[in-house]
Amino acid sequence: MVFDGAMGTSLQRLELGATQYGAAHLVGCNEYLVLSYPAAIEGVHRSFLEVGVDVVETCTFQGSRLKLAEWGLADQAATINRTAAALARGLADEYATPDHPRFVAGSLGPTGMLPSSSDPTLSEITFDELAEVYAEQAAALIAGGADLLIVETMQDILELKAVIAGCGRLFRQLGQRVPIQAQVTLDTGGRMLLGTDIAATLATLEALPVDVIGLNCGTGPEHMREPVRYLAEHSRLPVSVIPNAGIPLNEGGVAVYPAQPEAMAEELAGFVGELGVEIVGGCCGTTPAHLARIVERVSALSRRRREPDHVPSLSSGVRAVALRQDPAPLLVGERVNAQGSRVVKRKLLAEDWDGVLQVGREQVDGGAHALDVCVALTERADEPQMIRQVVRTLAMGVEAPLVIDSTEYRAVEEGLAAYPGRALVNSVNLESGRERVERVLPMVREHGAAVVALTIDEQGMAKTAERKLAVAQRIHDIACQEFGLRPEDLVFDALTFTLATGEQEFRNSAVEALEGIGRIKAALPGVHTILGVSNVSFGLSGYGRAVLNSVFLYHAVQAGLDLAIVNPAHVRPYAEVPADERQVAEALIFNRADDALARFIAFFGDRGASEQAEGEQEDALAGMTVEERIHYQILHRRKDGVEALLDQALE
Repeated sequence: MVFDGAMGTSLQRLELGATQYGAAHLVGCNEYLVLSYPAAIEGVHRSFLEVGVDVVETCTFQGSRLKLAEWGLADQAATINRTAAALARGLADEYATPDHPRFVAGSLGPTGMLPSSSDPTLSEITFDELAEVYAEQAAALIAGGADLLIVETMQDILELKAVIAGCGRLFRQLGQRVPIQAQVTLDTGGRMLLGTDIAATLATLEALPVDVIGLNCGTGPEHMREPVRYLAEHSRLPVSVIPNAGIPLNEGGVAVYPAQPEAMAEELAGFVGELGVEIVGGCCGTTPAHLARIVERVSALSRRRREPDHVPSLSSGVRAVALRQDPAPLLVGERVNAQGSRVVKRKLLAEDWDGVLQVGREQVDGGAHALDVCVALTERADEPQMIRQVVRTLAMGVEAPLVIDSTEYRAVEEGLAAYPGRALVNSVNLESGRERVERVLPMVREHGAAVVALTIDEQGMAKTAERKLAVAQRIHDIACQEFGLRPEDLVFDALTFTLATGEQEFRNSAVEALEGIGRIKAALPGVHTILGVSNVSFGLSGYGRAVLNSVFLYHAVQAGLDLAIVNPAHVRPYAEVPADERQVAEALIFNRADDALARFIAFFGDRGASEQAEGEQEDALAGMTVEERIHYQILHRRKDGVEALLDQALE
């Protein structure tokens, strides 16, 4: 399918003045021409329909209420968008034939008013406010006759998420929807303005309710080849490519686009024939001559059939991380959590955002693929505001995806609204029936997140493998059949309990957790599994606890575990754990003897005495200068975080 060419540069060539725009101060507001001088817009549409394009885009790229306000036209936004769509609709119908239908794409462009920044003062509007603005524009475009919505030239992935959320809310109000074509703009290095690469873009967008994923503007097709190849190889959705006629050159103060029609048509034909791209067209600088050649070349081709290799992933604002790591598991760093880290709790109370960021960086340097973020504090009642700030800080300061961890619904919502990537929400369960599921899953769906589901129901925490599977099956059916989530969006926590009590009720709990993981993976294809690994050793001494965690993690991965919430610095590869230590740990894990716990404590008792407790280590590091922390790390032979500390010292 071929979209039309450039509206803006086509209008610039007409050299229209105040007479056509209706007033001198409106010269340059192309959207207003649909009211003041519709003949100009009609002429551009006709020029592209004449050469055989399938889709024309409305002249509404800057048609949101926010952008029109810059021209004093905010109150006319609905009229402008509805009129622009109706104008394009009439011309598309005029040129349509039974053999060649023509379509109208309602264009929604960026506002630039929702930066993914750690500084909230830079955000001129909230996520929800921006979603509402785009919902208004989309409603007017649909009312005017648009067949689909094309969200284009997006340079901030968080703003794009807000557009899609707004459209989704509108569709629910209308009781119907039109397709959404979501397109981002990349620089010559293959990244969006704020650093998002193509893998992160795909991971984020494919989890949202969009119908086409693609690229437009920014560069000519020659610089898009590798990002387009990635989309063609991995996207399950149709792929669109609508480039400029090359990167513009400044000639006498005028932007000149160098790509000639034949060369551009050849590039796009390659995308279709070789890579299987479904939609092409032209952006800035493309003329009817460009589109005539593109239509001619593409119509003569047989599109290559794509067989995408889909990789379920989380994403930050910069990169994607596959949920299934090779080797497994995906490690979720547990220290950016006020419930488990006294250091982080103190930093949050002091609003030391840079300090929280440093903890996150140390976790990533230590091997974490993602970060669990919990800011709940009994001393403060502003968790939603706190998590928004922390998420913004971490999103700009670390490349690892985030896990939004809260029991408060508003905090989950604020965290998701502040996050530019694809997050993991921790968590839902059935402890109070369907209440939490029904509150959280709509947020998960709207923001394209994945979600941890605890195997807990009205009877309490599932302790046997059979019960764990039964609860997981129930949540799976609700999430997939009623809320439209995919199995890959679900991350089940089969729950493990401490082996330190010696109580008969829990002596077999590790075995049940391992079996539960296997049963869930076998019965529910496509889902993922997670465990808070350190739960198994809660209450034991430092060194022995680390050994037990490491050995248990190994067996959990063998059972099918995909993600593990751990402090990466406190686990070792199974092969590096001495055989005698493994034997003692496995006797406790698999409940091989009545005195397994006593033997474990006796075996590791002396070894734990020389090690500082985790909380004491954190207290020792808290409040030190960077140089003092480096000295401490070296003195105690702790490698985790040293590289990041050296970078800080050099700064």
